[in-house]
Amino acid sequence: MKIAIQGELGSFSHEAAETMLPQATVVPCARSLEVFDRVQRGTVDGAVIPIENSLAGSVAEHFDLLLGRDVHIVREFRLRIVHNLIALPGTKFGDVRRVFSHPVALDQCRDLFAKNPRLEMTPFYDTAGSVKHVIAEGLRDAAGIASRRAAEVYGGKILKAGIEDDKKNFTRFFLIRRGKPRASHGANKTSLAFSIKNIPGGLFKALSVFALRDISLSKIESRPMRGRPWEYVFFVDLLRGDDEDSRNALRHLGEVAEPVKVLGIYPESPS
Repeated sequence: MKIAIQGELGSFSHEAAETMLPQATVVPCARSLEVFDRVQRGTVDGAVIPIENSLAGSVAEHFDLLLGRDVHIVREFRLRIVHNLIALPGTKFGDVRRVFSHPVALDQCRDLFAKNPRLEMTPFYDTAGSVKHVIAEGLRDAAGIASRRAAEVYGGKILKAGIEDDKKNFTRFFLIRRGKPRASHGANKTSLAFSIKNIPGGLFKALSVFALRDISLSKIESRPMRGRPWEYVFFVDLLRGDDEDSRNALRHLGEVAEPVKVLGIYPESPS
């Protein structure tokens, strides 16, 4: 099985993919668009994508691509994010002057920079890519912030482990596959997207279809609709799988919202 990820080998997406599908071959892609294109064309069997970080929030581009492509969510997985300072073997912490990583990772390790003002934050396109760059270029005055898996993949040395400011730092990943959604085994969660007309009580009417049936929502978020300025699409997670109440709620939603797209019916990740 081939599973695409956005980013380099050794990234947190790589770690999530290996945990979810230990026997899969991971296919790194430079851009998220390439990941979704590969899934839709069938050149890979699926993809593992980050959708939300507990500190940084949602990955907006991935919500847009889920809405616009013929793919569906099969599973979700929550990965504890542990950041590590990784350098060329032989480098000492005192030698480091520049620290490369993705801007989000740098922002999540501000205590390190506050305590060591000599260190210069240097934004890079990818966490694992920053380690790959430091090792490939032989930079002895630099280090990258990335996962332990990145150190293993590129032969780096972990100078400091667990440098993230907040230890309750998690990223939620989706396993996606091509085609229309169908309930996964043990499904107890549903993700969907819908748009409503800008009329008084429109959102209330849309959400009431779930409240009337005692269906809990764990997430709701709005995003601008492409090609329709000042109109918005709502992304919602329901704590319910494919049962009679949820099917009736979706039919009811179709009467007050348009379009409605079910993104996936899948098992909720263990906490």
